[in-house]
Amino acid sequence: MRFDLTSLNLVLAIAETRSITRGAEREHLALAAASKRLSDLESRLGVSLFERRARGVEPTEAGRALVRHIRSLNASLHALESEVVEFSRGIKGHLRIAANASAIAECLPADLAAFSRAHPGIRISLEDLTSAEVQAAVAAGRADVGIFVPPQHEAALDCRPYRVGELAVLVPRGHVLARRGAVPFDALLDFDIVGLHLGAAVHEQMRERAQALGRTLNVRVQVHGFDAIAQLVEAGLGVAVLPAVVAARFARIFEVEPLALQEPWAQRPYLLAVRRQEVLPTVVQRFVDAVCPPEPLSEPAAAASDAKPAARQSKPRKR
Repeated sequence: MRFDLTSLNLVLAIAETRSITRGAEREHLALAAASKRLSDLESRLGVSLFERRARGVEPTEAGRALVRHIRSLNASLHALESEVVEFSRGIKGHLRIAANASAIAECLPADLAAFSRAHPGIRISLEDLTSAEVQAAVAAGRADVGIFVPPQHEAALDCRPYRVGELAVLVPRGHVLARRGAVPFDALLDFDIVGLHLGAAVHEQMRERAQALGRTLNVRVQVHGFDAIAQLVEAGLGVAVLPAVVAARFARIFEVEPLALQEPWAQRPYLLAVRRQEVLPTVVQRFVDAVCPPEPLSEPAAAASDAKPAARQSKPRKR
């Protein structure tokens, strides 16, 4: 079954404006022509895409499913156009990466720098999203690669281990906890918390752990960005949990103290995700190979593989 982009974009316009008339205007079609296109498409699909109501139209379940696919298709077409145009400017590819704030602050910059040096013709764009948003962006085709903290929510993703990070506690210099050096999470629940915005992996993890302990997470301030957290902690507005390397970095800049977080979940893995497909685009495959190389054979396996040819060579030759 063939589809033309004009009819598909008309369906999207009608769904977004909740009106066939306004949808037709947005796509620069006469109302009669738009109605004919919609009717023909519904006949070919064998389903109704919209329910006509007094105040406009509402997508049916089938209509909503089609709209999701149209948005994904438009995103892919936009990426295709952008990438092809860039070849005329000497760019050999465009890699779109979405990652959560902790990965960007903790481990991703060095890998991006190394990849850029090895592949100077590939343009990289990076978007800071929550872990859930990262997965949705890769699944929908808005990003080629995603780096996030589990759990995995999107079944359409191929995920592999990327790095292991560590969380630490940040307190104001001279704070009552500062002389302890290391603290369990429940010790933080007696104080106000300065944290990232709702949806951030660290915040959700802290909230879940507090609930498991039957305690309340006293979030006083939520911000976007670790530097803002450090400044608020320095001002005495609370304590924070953030990546250990970031906490150590801020201790050299602000009047704050990093402490070890004595919890098993302070060690947390990062996953690298791509959309599941038969063959990855070349640019994406190069990046995946660069930052997640195949694991080398273990020593026993390597020894066994070396031993087999040796055994064959030691056989006496027949005369």
